[in-house]
Amino acid sequence: MEPRRNHSPESIRRKRIEAGLKQKELAHKVGISTPHMSSIEHGRVNPSPPVLLRLAAALGCQVPDLMPPHEAVSA
Repeated sequence: MEPRRNHSPESIRRKRIEAGLKQKELAHKVGISTPHMSSIEHGRVNPSPPVLLRLAAALGCQVPDLMPPHEAVSA
């Protein structure tokens, strides 16, 4: 079973591209390394809550915009 993600890699990448930023530029704004930014965008690692907050601020959005969609819970 794959670990649960606390973010949506696709949303972060899309928001970064919409903002006209390269991974290196966003990583610098957020205070993380470029390889770590790449790992977040590829879903290999989960960003910490403080990093999620800084990503949202740098991308001009809210943290929920970077979260995975809610999954339907079946009874």
